[in-house]
Amino acid sequence: MTLMVKICGLSTPEAVEVAIETGADMVGFVFFAPSPRNVSFSVARALGAHVRGRARKVALTVDADDALLDAVVKVLQPDMLQLHGQEQPDRVAVIKKRFGLPVIKAIAIEERADVAGAAVYAPIIDCLLFDARAPKAATRPGGLGKPFDWRLLQNLHPGVPFMLSGGLNTANIAEALRITSAHGVDVSSGVERAPGEKDLGKIRAFVRTAREGARRLAAKPAASPV
Repeated sequence: MTLMVKICGLSTPEAVEVAIETGADMVGFVFFAPSPRNVSFSVARALGAHVRGRARKVALTVDADDALLDAVVKVLQPDMLQLHGQEQPDRVAVIKKRFGLPVIKAIAIEERADVAGAAVYAPIIDCLLFDARAPKAATRPGGLGKPFDWRLLQNLHPGVPFMLSGGLNTANIAEALRITSAHGVDVSSGVERAPGEKDLGKIRAFVRTAREGARRLAAKPAASPV
């Protein structure tokens, strides 16, 4: 399976263009006011139009109600919805039926039980995204530049593709892929010079490094049975 690369928290045409030109499969836009990456509806409409079908547009929301989701879908016309809050399986099922769009469900990870808890979503959603659990005092659930113990995902087969997020950058992405064998990676703060301010060079470097790491893993001979 080809590695899926998602650059999230985009807010300028320049960053969107670099992400797409460099080969990102997905570009993410945040609709969550406490986040420094939150985009207004007018900006989202313009950025969405700029994508022009060259990558999948992902709308990230956190425990959004139907009114907000309706507005987000109308202005961005996303290809996928990313639910990054405490949405329970029944709510996720309602959202997927209402909008008819593929859904990524983010799961906050701190210990092994958190990974096991993701199983209830597998029959409902299209992709899982494992992110580091935010501290209790945090004002947002992700984009904090904090990794979790990737060994918790070793030999994981949840029944749907899964993506890795949380503290990823060019220095650790190859190791993260080696440990988890994730089907995709999602980066936001790891390609920024300041919260909400994307660094174009870091975007290019991350996509390039992630692709190279995936190629090396694919080329590595399988271990011989003992």
